[in-house]
Amino acid sequence: MANFNNARVENFNITHFIIRLVVGAIVLAITAFLTPGFSITGFWPLIISAVILAALDYLVLRFLGVNATPFGRGISGFILSAAIIYITQYFVAGYSVTLLGAILGAVIYGIVDAFIPGRAM
Repeated sequence: MANFNNARVENFNITHFIIRLVVGAIVLAITAFLTPGFSITGFWPLIISAVILAALDYLVLRFLGVNATPFGRGISGFILSAAIIYITQYFVAGYSVTLLGAILGAVIYGIVDAFIPGRAM
């Protein structure tokens, strides 16, 4: 699997990042709406948090070789996804999430993400 992950990192480009950003913002908005303990107070905090989430996801993939999606890589992907959702609040004003909200958010994010196309690398 390491070769598969390395190939995924090498194929990264700006178009892919923008698609992930737009789809990620949609998924994030749905997740925040459905998750207790998770709120985003406006359009710009949503966009900025989607950028932060996409950047952190890319960095985790790049340096750890682990896809940080809740259902993409089992428990490690789920834990990384919840951690990224939680950590993002320290970078974005207007984005707040509790620890339980991040865990529930990772589950909902994974479920919504499975139904919205455009996330596959």
